[in-house]
Amino acid sequence: MSRLAGKRALITGGASGIGRATALLFAREGAAVSVVDLDEEGGRSVTRMIEEEGGRAIFVRADVTRASECRDAVERTVSSLGGLDILFNNAGIIRRATVVELAEEEWDQVMAVNVKSMFLFSRYAIPLMAQAGGGVIINTSSGWGLVGGPRAAAYCASKGAVVLLTKAMAIDHGPQNIRVNCICPGDTDTPLLEDEARQLGQPVQRFLEEATDRPLRRIGTPEDIAQAALYLASDASSYVTGTALVVDGGGLAG
Repeated sequence: MSRLAGKRALITGGASGIGRATALLFAREGAAVSVVDLDEEGGRSVTRMIEEEGGRAIFVRADVTRASECRDAVERTVSSLGGLDILFNNAGIIRRATVVELAEEEWDQVMAVNVKSMFLFSRYAIPLMAQAGGGVIINTSSGWGLVGGPRAAAYCASKGAVVLLTKAMAIDHGPQNIRVNCICPGDTDTPLLEDEARQLGQPVQRFLEEATDRPLRRIGTPEDIAQAALYLASDASSYVTGTALVVDGGGLAG
């Protein structure tokens, strides 16, 4: 199937985890993909895989917290791919700490990567999408953007902000035929989750096993979340905007 045939997508945090899985899936569904990340080795690995499978992709190295680099990433994407139809604001970090434990610099970093980057990329992408007749924006939030979690004050605050930023943008830009939604993943087997275990001083394998304590009795995979992103990027969700799609194996159901 080619559910994204002819589309041009920019994915932040595209070098690993959910971003990597989504870049590969979007390309297999016919999209040309711009992989944006600080990790040049990982990003170029993704683009090579896409090209080896017959797809089209570019890598753009960018710090998503810097306005000039976000603008340049959007401009390079449009110049190389011929336009921009889908923006997946997926870059994110986590710091596991209470407000008492958290350094001010850590708070600022989490908010910059998890929220400010979405503002910046959207700011530069939306005028181009509107001029072209519409587009799709997908933001990565979290289950902890809907409910609180322990020792994750900055992360929860940032992901809660993403949910309401998504809704506000959907209201503002719906008349321009731009749909804006967010995904709220549960625990997903990514390098970010492994880093979380290390921050808490827990064995990674045990941490991952404990994450299976949910109705579907397994941890999420990057491919699970990529499928949700594909739904929101495709015409299958043509009447869906302003929603927070929970993809967590039932973790928030009870």
